[in-house]
Amino acid sequence: MTVTDAPAGALLREWRVRRRRSQLDLAVGAEVSARHISFLETGRARPSRAMLERLCDELDVPLRARNDLYLAAGFAPVHRESSLVSQDLAAASRAVDLVLAGHEPFPALAVDGRWDLVAANSAAQGFLDGAAPALLEPPVNVLRLTLHPDGMAGRIRNLPEWGRHTLRRVRRTLDRTGDPVLGELLTELAGYVHATDPRAAAGDLGTPVRDAVVPLRLAGEHGDLAFCYTTTVFGSPQDVTLDELAVESFFPADDATAAALGVTRRPGTAGR
Repeated sequence: MTVTDAPAGALLREWRVRRRRSQLDLAVGAEVSARHISFLETGRARPSRAMLERLCDELDVPLRARNDLYLAAGFAPVHRESSLVSQDLAAASRAVDLVLAGHEPFPALAVDGRWDLVAANSAAQGFLDGAAPALLEPPVNVLRLTLHPDGMAGRIRNLPEWGRHTLRRVRRTLDRTGDPVLGELLTELAGYVHATDPRAAAGDLGTPVRDAVVPLRLAGEHGDLAFCYTTTVFGSPQDVTLDELAVESFFPADDATAAALGVTRRPGTAGR
């Protein structure tokens, strides 16, 4: 949980503004009066636990931030933050292991809400090869590892394009979560991207690309490889750890990559 001295009303207002909602719009969605929303934000009224839950649902507040709101309002936090190796999350941990193992021979890794590495399959080891030892000290941040000059950056063939895509991802997540640590990471990553891409330094992050998705084009010992990826999250988390956990699964983006990984693509199966 984030330690904050801000009152619950101020935190509610921050989330309302972050979601670009007016007091009236929020009131309609939460089925309360706009006057009550105003009273809550200014501290003239104290929110109940049920009201906080209703407003957090309407504003899509992440579980970690919900705990902060409960504490600020004088209530005990509702959502636990358990270790993925704890008994409480044993079923979820097995599910992650199954997804990672089942994705072989393609790379897959599990990350937390700040893109720190939680787990990876053996195929993902190729992403780590050649990186400076300091970047592999836990916690390994996979975005820093990707864009740092001593990490994977020298092997990424489309580094400017991939860097701009990465910055967009972090900005979107920062906008959703308000996590100050992500803000610091974004500043750090932008420094790496801007050093190699004048367009990104000039704020040009919306350049159209030819591909349907932005691929990760990576130089390897068997030639260049191209990957697209999907992100898998838990559908109904009530634990902070699961709310922030994601599995990123990489797939061959072309036939040459599939062949290099020993897989024969069957044409026409994707659309079935």
